[in-house]
Amino acid sequence: MTYLIAPPLLLLLLVLLAASSLRILREYERGVVFQLGRFWRVKGPGLVILIPGIQQMVRIDLRVVTLDVPSQDVISRDNVTLKVNAVLYFKVIDPERAVIQVEHYLAATSQLAQTTLRAVLGKHTLDEMLSERERLNLDLQKILDSQTDAWGIKVTNVEIKHVDLNDSMIRAIARQAEAERERRAKVIHAEGELQASEKLAQAAQVLAREPQALQLRYLETLTVIAADKNSTIVFPLPLDIVGPLLDVLRKRPPPHAEGGPP
Repeated sequence: MTYLIAPPLLLLLLVLLAASSLRILREYERGVVFQLGRFWRVKGPGLVILIPGIQQMVRIDLRVVTLDVPSQDVISRDNVTLKVNAVLYFKVIDPERAVIQVEHYLAATSQLAQTTLRAVLGKHTLDEMLSERERLNLDLQKILDSQTDAWGIKVTNVEIKHVDLNDSMIRAIARQAEAERERRAKVIHAEGELQASEKLAQAAQVLAREPQALQLRYLETLTVIAADKNSTIVFPLPLDIVGPLLDVLRKRPPPHAEGGPP
């Protein structure tokens, strides 16, 4: 007895077979193809034809992945407990190794980033974490990139997002910052006093060399005082101004010396 497949059913089977063997990969996608369980080649982008039942394909996205690293409890080198989180940017540069060398490369990279964040920041003090983030970001990027290179992954950037402190540490930092501002204010005030004293010493030397300049300074002071609403002004008259007048009076002959009875 012979069984014949109806033409419509045969056509349907051919369509299903063709649909299962065709794959379309976008520009940023690659397909890692395995043939009978063994790696065959990386294909894409575009149309990829697979042999059903013999070849299987794993899609890999080549775009940059933004991975949020959860907050990690870190003990700094100066024994300060804090929470630090970060963001990691990486991409797959070798689809073959990303599939063969590691299982679930996204989860593996996330776990590696968490442990590396705790290990690296634990070697630094709190002040370094707050003031030298760029250097710490670069150190984290280099360490993660070297460790993920075997997986065909390139870590392009690492950014520390937040450094969370407890309330007591925040108050201590605020007191430290206030003391630092007071110290700077005192230093600036002392430097201003020093510069003013140097200028006053120079002015005193100039006035000592030029007595006329001292007299002009006195007259200018009188002008400034007279501009105020004062009813009485007591101002010491320097001898440098009165002296020439007294010399003239001493040299003038008495009235009886000019002739006539005294």
